[in-house]
Amino acid sequence: MRYAKKKELEYDVVVVGGGLAGVCAAVSAARHRARVALVQARPVLGGNSSSEIRMHIAGASCHFGKNNLWETGLLMELLLENKSRNPYHSFSIWDSVLWEKVRFQKNLDLYLNTTMDSAKVAEGRITDIICRQATSETEYCFRGKIFVDATGNGTLGYYAGAQVRMGSEAREEFNEADAPEQANNYTMGNSLMFIASDRGEPVPFKKPAWAYTFTEDDLKLRGHGNDTWYHGENGITEEYVAESGYWWIELGGDCGNLIDKAEWVTEELYKTVYGIWDHIKNAGDHGAENYSLDWVGCVAGIRESRRIVGDYLLTENDILENRIFEDAVAYGGWPMDEHAPHGVFDKDVMPTRFINFSGCYTIPYRSYYSNNITNLMMAGRDISTTRVALGSTRVMATCAVGGQAVGTAAAMAVELGCTPREVGAHIRELQQILIKDDCYIPGYRNDDPEDFAPEAVITATDFIVGSEPEKIVTGITRAIGDESNCWESGELSDGPQTICLSFAEPRALGQVRAVFDPNLSREIMISMTRTVQEREVKYMPPELVKDFQVRAFCGEDCVYEQSICGNTRRLCVLDLPQRISADRVEVTVEHTYGYPRARIFEVRLYSDVQAVPADMK
Repeated sequence: MRYAKKKELEYDVVVVGGGLAGVCAAVSAARHRARVALVQARPVLGGNSSSEIRMHIAGASCHFGKNNLWETGLLMELLLENKSRNPYHSFSIWDSVLWEKVRFQKNLDLYLNTTMDSAKVAEGRITDIICRQATSETEYCFRGKIFVDATGNGTLGYYAGAQVRMGSEAREEFNEADAPEQANNYTMGNSLMFIASDRGEPVPFKKPAWAYTFTEDDLKLRGHGNDTWYHGENGITEEYVAESGYWWIELGGDCGNLIDKAEWVTEELYKTVYGIWDHIKNAGDHGAENYSLDWVGCVAGIRESRRIVGDYLLTENDILENRIFEDAVAYGGWPMDEHAPHGVFDKDVMPTRFINFSGCYTIPYRSYYSNNITNLMMAGRDISTTRVALGSTRVMATCAVGGQAVGTAAAMAVELGCTPREVGAHIRELQQILIKDDCYIPGYRNDDPEDFAPEAVITATDFIVGSEPEKIVTGITRAIGDESNCWESGELSDGPQTICLSFAEPRALGQVRAVFDPNLSREIMISMTRTVQEREVKYMPPELVKDFQVRAFCGEDCVYEQSICGNTRRLCVLDLPQRISADRVEVTVEHTYGYPRARIFEVRLYSDVQAVPADMK
């Protein structure tokens, strides 16, 4: 194809794919001073969570099933910002939140509607990729030091000659109890969502001639209409509502190569959606008489395709054992779910089988870079796992925290002038950077020698027993078991509540970091499903600190003061305009979004500022 313009561009890190994993990878790398390009084939960011597909963001918390396990870091930053702007779950507003986070991040350039066509490889490393932006009729050649495959399909890795897998491993290969006896090429299928609205009066629906026909027997194992559905095999109760689409409208897992058949599968799903809607409207009482069909997706949500092989393949046994890896950089907790490969047309098979486990597991750094392409990393569902383990690692929140880890590691590789594999020799440093950036790594805590807050004498105006002031320097920023790991103040109705960090001698101070509580057991995700919306708070989490003040003193003199009103972040980073000398730092909470007491998990103090500010160009 002939293009009018050709541009050759050089970056430190090139991220291909703009789902949540790619967004978090790109933003994280940029904040750690790498020059980053984010190349996205679609007109919007967010992947399966975008307005094109509209799937809500699942993760380790398992929809309230596991307390205090919601993902933090960049994902929490995005979710809280969305909550502040978007009480009615508009996916267009969610698109804008993601676009803003990328578009206005210093060191980061965004290329939407830009499709990768090819990759050039020399001596086992990617030198550049060729991409085309149809809207501007421009051909781009992106050169980079580190490339990140966040395509979901492992497209960049595949084009570059990385080792990939697709389908199920045989049971004996990794001794996985839930793997099939023989390897096969089955995958989970794709889904197409829809939205309907209650019009308050009967609304007829005429089935198109091309739509499929479904009977009640065809859908006997799939909740539809307005229905409460009990999965006896799994002990799970689900509420289905006619206006919110159905994740089980799924096809393509049995077609041999879902990527090759992608357009055919989407067309089949389109026929299926209209056929199922016809059944709901016209075949018995499904509580949908007054509903009209408002929107049917034209882009299918993809669950599974290629996985790029790294130095380690995460397995089912790692997950079931809640394994804590020495090189852990991310975590998951979603059950391993195995979807019926024939999808909706396999009427006698449950749409999914959940392999449940308690707790959470870690994901090793070795699963995030290619074993044979030396400068290739992976972020998203294409990381190095077995197919059984993929059932858990593929969900979007898990992909997002892995993406942040990858972006941080990519920036470190650039800074050190080494390969992603060689970053593994600096794994403790990488882990501490991630924890500092509010990423949770089970089994690890803040041990940053540059943070001098643990040296302070810590007092407060008041506290709740079990949530004493000194909890802010435990190094863990969420409740675990019976440990609150936070300071919880007295009643804010009695006046502002202050926590104070004092030192015997003045210290050089350049940055203050505070971690607040948005309630990591409560969902705050974007969703088009009424049952999810109804169990969420409409506006900001009540527990989150809204208005607070930071003051630093040297003796009796206040040498720094900053007030934050309308805070929307769990991690708040305050960079002082210049380094000062202080022997006391106070954080005073004036208001939350409704909770009667202040809750602070951590306060960190640094002499120097080391990261690129967020939301800047």
